[in-house]
Amino acid sequence: MKHSIHRFRMRALTTALGLMLVANQAWAVDPFKVRDIRIEGLQRVEPGTVFASLPLRVGDTYSDEMGASAIRSLFGLGLFTDIRIEVNGDVLVVVVEERPTVADVTFAGTKEFEQDALKKALRDIGLTEGRPFDKALADRAEQELKRQYINRSLYGAQVVTTVTPIERNRVNLTFTVTEGDPAKIKEIRIVGNKAFSEGTLRDLFELDTGGWLSWYTKSDRYSRAKLNADIETLRSYYLSRGYLEFQVESTQVAISPDKEDIAIVLNITEGERYVVSSVKLEGNYLGRDDEFKSLITIRPGEAYNADRVAETTKSFRDNFGNYGFAFANVEARPDIDRSNNSVALLLTAEPSRRAYVRRVNVVGNTRTRDEVIRREFRQFESSWYDGNKIRLSRDRVDRLGYFTEVNMETLEVPGVPDQVDLQVTVAEKPTGSLTMGAGFSSAEKLALSFGIKQENAFGSGNYLGLDINTSKYNRAIVLNTVDPYFTTDGVSLSLDLFHRNSRPYNDQGGNYQLETTGAGVRFGVPFSEVDTVYFGGTLERTTIKPGTNIPAAYLAYGEKFGYTSYSVPLSVGWQRDSRDSTLVPTNGTLNKVNAEVGLFGDTRYVRSSYQYQQFVPLNKQYTLAFNGELGYGKGLSGRPFPVFKNFYSGGLGSVRGFEQGTLGPRDVTGSVIGGSKKVTLNAEILTPFPGAGNDRTLRMYGFVDVGNVYGEDDKFELSSMRASVGVGVSWISPVGPLRLALANPVRKFAGDRIQKLQFQIGTSF
Repeated sequence: MKHSIHRFRMRALTTALGLMLVANQAWAVDPFKVRDIRIEGLQRVEPGTVFASLPLRVGDTYSDEMGASAIRSLFGLGLFTDIRIEVNGDVLVVVVEERPTVADVTFAGTKEFEQDALKKALRDIGLTEGRPFDKALADRAEQELKRQYINRSLYGAQVVTTVTPIERNRVNLTFTVTEGDPAKIKEIRIVGNKAFSEGTLRDLFELDTGGWLSWYTKSDRYSRAKLNADIETLRSYYLSRGYLEFQVESTQVAISPDKEDIAIVLNITEGERYVVSSVKLEGNYLGRDDEFKSLITIRPGEAYNADRVAETTKSFRDNFGNYGFAFANVEARPDIDRSNNSVALLLTAEPSRRAYVRRVNVVGNTRTRDEVIRREFRQFESSWYDGNKIRLSRDRVDRLGYFTEVNMETLEVPGVPDQVDLQVTVAEKPTGSLTMGAGFSSAEKLALSFGIKQENAFGSGNYLGLDINTSKYNRAIVLNTVDPYFTTDGVSLSLDLFHRNSRPYNDQGGNYQLETTGAGVRFGVPFSEVDTVYFGGTLERTTIKPGTNIPAAYLAYGEKFGYTSYSVPLSVGWQRDSRDSTLVPTNGTLNKVNAEVGLFGDTRYVRSSYQYQQFVPLNKQYTLAFNGELGYGKGLSGRPFPVFKNFYSGGLGSVRGFEQGTLGPRDVTGSVIGGSKKVTLNAEILTPFPGAGNDRTLRMYGFVDVGNVYGEDDKFELSSMRASVGVGVSWISPVGPLRLALANPVRKFAGDRIQKLQFQIGTSF
């Protein structure tokens, strides 16, 4: 450090002496009238730039002060390393030496950072191609680069800056980095804990000493920001268990001499554990004291819980908002009795003034039209503020599925005490996808696919999709569109055109085909904020093309009722959706009932289904999800249930671990033909994927699946149900919902087709 200071002082002294000498050259003349000014030494800088910065012009009287001012002005441009003013009679000659220009900036040895990102950072501070080279900026960039490596736990990183002069007074700038190995956390100690074990407390931390996912999460790399977050997590853990006086006395972070190992020691003081002795209300509760008391989640006799206190005060403010009081002040005041280790909690409230919404502002939508978002609002402009309607509006916008984030903020209107503005901030996700590709498998051979989907076509909120599949065994072309606001009242309209052709796989034998072509229309009528009734109809033509090894059920149906069937099934359904999000739900339920009846044409049947989903937030990190599906079909007017309307089960979306659609009855040939009854039960525990940051669409899950399919004459038996357990990953990717599951069938039977690893894009639960 002393050596660096000495160099700085010597450099400053040298610079000062140089300026004095230059100044003496300029000042060693008597004042005179300037007849001409010449500039010498310019290579890239325009003469006009120099003349514009000079404080004197032709015809002015030159003096000592004016010469010094001219030198200061030109140095201030930052373009020159040396400036002299010479006097030749009554002509001023300004001699300059330009700074070299940066020709190229390169990085060598950088693996931790992308070079484009580093170049952009240098460009932001003025160190880039075409700009004058400034040694101070280069030194600053070097130190900042070292600091960034330290933030990544690369404490041994070395950065060497090389300046290479080239022709035309230019330089190449090279930052050579030796990154070394990252310093990893070898030990985390917590000293002073008595109530909880050190292992229990360490499990709360994001930082750790390494594990099987550390290569991805980098949880064993020290970060001051992460440590501060872990300390706050630790503090919250104690405060939520009655330790009101918990303190972190000191934090010690030590790095080994070789800069590869880090040890962290936290010294804490737990204090005493306090129990709530009483909870009282004070202030103006709008005459609804009992209503507010019902919102209190902490009870006398329990340990003081800071999380529940915060939850209660938030519930109070939300409840005031339901009555139009947007600025209610709610405060929890603990009165600590240290002699008895108890605390009396006093909840004070002042509703302040009632407000109404002046304006609703939508921010962040670059593609989606404002009207698509605004038509989901139930809180209107120029009406009283209503917390329930605001939350409902936020949930309805989130359920559109177009946004990864939807946030609602209440803003005061300056100078108007009884008005607020609502600001809706959304973060759009890609709602369209264009896919073209080819796949190869031992069963399918070569399969070409093309798909274009747009959930939010042209920002209008309409859905448009086209899918084409040229698989050898499952060919299809499907065109569908949905207008969610076919009428201004929110009646939706769906149109579908489809053609499907399926053949048995090689291992099933045979060359028969099942071909279906049709078109359908469906309307959705909202009856409440969460209830919608659907009705519609479809015109279908189904053809069974006989071939070798055709299932007996197909052959029997075709011989009795014809191999080509025309039908006009009518459908009616009901859906109640109270989930907080269709994209990544964490709370709420979904009920769906659908019935399809074939009363016209060549078929007579009824096909019904019911689906129930529930999402239960266990805490901020974990969500428990249930899914149940029942399907039932029956032939009418003495006819059997059409075999081409059968239910199928197995695989992602039903019972994982079994091959897609292989559960249930089989023909004498061994072909899977599905059944008229279906039962599927799923349970999942979901959590954000480690290291995913703010991406809530990337999650891990563990699951239990149970289900099977039964024929029309089969009895439902629990003993025949298949079951599996496993883990998986789900992600709302730009090309659709992606799910990967590793399942272990725990209840299986001889002949079941097992597939433990399954992957699919486009499935939901």
